Amino acid sequence: MTAVRAALLSFLMLSALAVGGFGIYAADAAAGHQAVDGYGITASAR
Repeated sequence: MTAVRAALLSFLMLSALAVGGFGIYAADAAAGHQAVDGYGITASAR
């Protein structure tokens, strides 16, 4: 695998993780729950 293909694959994988994380966050917020980050801090506490 060339360096360009490896960089492209890495970028696409990181983008997929970011989009998936945003989707989970949005679905949780749409369900009427308070969104919680990875540390257990709710958005209302900020």
